[in-house]
Amino acid sequence: MPRYLLKFALCLLLAGFSGGVFAQTRAWLDRDSVRAGETVTLNVESDGNVGGGPDYSPLYEDFEPLDSKSSTRIEPGNGGMVARSRYVLTLRPKRSGRLTVAALRVGGVYTKPLNLYVEPEPADTQPAIASSAQVFVEVVPDDESPYVQQAVGWLVRLYSSVPIVGGKLDQPVPDGASLMKIGDDAQYERNIGGNTYTVVERRYLLVPERSGRMSVPPAAFDGRSAPSLIDQLVGGGGDPQHARSKSRVLNVRPVPANAPQPWLPLRSLDLRYRTTPQQLRMGNAASVVVEATVDGASLAQLPELQLPPIDGVQVFAEPVQADEGFTGGRPRVKLTRKFSLVPAREGPVHLDGLRLDWWDVAAGTARSASLPALNWTVTPASGAATGATGMARATGQAADAAGGDGNAASGAVGASGAATSGGTGWAVAAVLFALLWLATLLWALHLRAQPRAFAAAKPAAQQTAGTEAAALTLNLPALRQLIDVGDFDHIASVLRGLARPPARDDDELIERLADPGQREAVQALRRARWGGGDGVAARTALRAAFAKAPQWRQAQGEAASPLAPLYPVRK
Repeated sequence: MPRYLLKFALCLLLAGFSGGVFAQTRAWLDRDSVRAGETVTLNVESDGNVGGGPDYSPLYEDFEPLDSKSSTRIEPGNGGMVARSRYVLTLRPKRSGRLTVAALRVGGVYTKPLNLYVEPEPADTQPAIASSAQVFVEVVPDDESPYVQQAVGWLVRLYSSVPIVGGKLDQPVPDGASLMKIGDDAQYERNIGGNTYTVVERRYLLVPERSGRMSVPPAAFDGRSAPSLIDQLVGGGGDPQHARSKSRVLNVRPVPANAPQPWLPLRSLDLRYRTTPQQLRMGNAASVVVEATVDGASLAQLPELQLPPIDGVQVFAEPVQADEGFTGGRPRVKLTRKFSLVPAREGPVHLDGLRLDWWDVAAGTARSASLPALNWTVTPASGAATGATGMARATGQAADAAGGDGNAASGAVGASGAATSGGTGWAVAAVLFALLWLATLLWALHLRAQPRAFAAAKPAAQQTAGTEAAALTLNLPALRQLIDVGDFDHIASVLRGLARPPARDDDELIERLADPGQREAVQALRRARWGGGDGVAARTALRAAFAKAPQWRQAQGEAASPLAPLYPVRK
């Protein structure tokens, strides 16, 4: 009996130690910008045992807290089940301008500060409604005279002064445009004419595909409300509610004759270097990190960030990191890409600055964003320098593997010092972790011995593409959405998976497609994937070609083998 108690105590100690190590806390807002008089929702989520909820007192100077709630759920996590707690607080800003949501203490950790922009609301922006209206719908485009293929932010707001217990909010797609929902719905409160309305805001991305007059159908809400507490408790009752927005007309302008190609209509575009190396040395890799901040476009509409070729230097590009948002009623995106430079010879090398041409939709003129050129002199690698650089690179890789920017390495040093001075406490922890590792190994060996239905013939990526392709075969709108927002590698993988059996590569995909337009669209996709083609034109060709299901060539039956079977079946 004492042995079991000792094991139980060790498990509790290890669980408590692990919970403190792996606990994570984060905070975020449902919107980055609001208008004066509106509310914003602050979410705080914490994993593990943090010993209580957040301390909201640092927020009271700039915000008025209105409503708070919390919930806890148990989910699988690292090393077992994890208790994840979420705290939700509704805030009303006390003033306009740029505000900072202060860092909040949750247990023994702090969240990161958050930025919020509160724009003053002019008197003429109040929606025109009847004084007796309990539910109404408003649509707000960020541009009523956009250009062809310009990303238009389209907001649909449902206002309700009574509780809504069910219903459907819908925005029909206009002819000659694509419409895609962006992100999750935002919910807040707004005061109009002395009445408080609950607002549900839904965001869309509208992209006109042809110029001329475009009529957008009204957004509609059909549901029911429960004005009394009894109706809310009983459920299924309530008063029916129906609301329609006003029809909107957009005057879509054509591509100007003097516009740069590829066509890129934006509000703003800024380029900058986040990291540049001071020197280049033979045998060592250096990093250049480029950041692009774009206002008025989604990720799918932007060209690929790519450095110009560098004579005498090999350039290896990592995948683009994108942070997409919806601010001020329109889409915004920040792109970050890291390039590794590996010198192939000694001497001077030159990097031409990256340049992107775009069209300013507000000013109606062509603009260009560029980065300055960079020059280095590649020095030879010395033995001592090579060894030191290798050690630094190994340390950096270890830090990257730990998910940090060098903090992991410093954390390791701190842990080493603590182990030296901590005595037997850390020794016991090391033994416990060794026992946990041994138990995990035995568990893994046990699972390996169990028969499992692994699909060994298909790699995981091929199975995923095949599953998505099977779903998209019967769902052309989903395929269209993938073409609009997916990256080129993903689109190519799914198109290959649409074939039965899946195509091994792009050449086989093109060979098996029967429709000439679809074959040419895949060729355009391939050119865009490898940097030699126009990404916007490739997506346009794919949308047109795959508006219908893929057309396949008639499969040829396999010829019978002239050889006798190696293992004949006995009857």
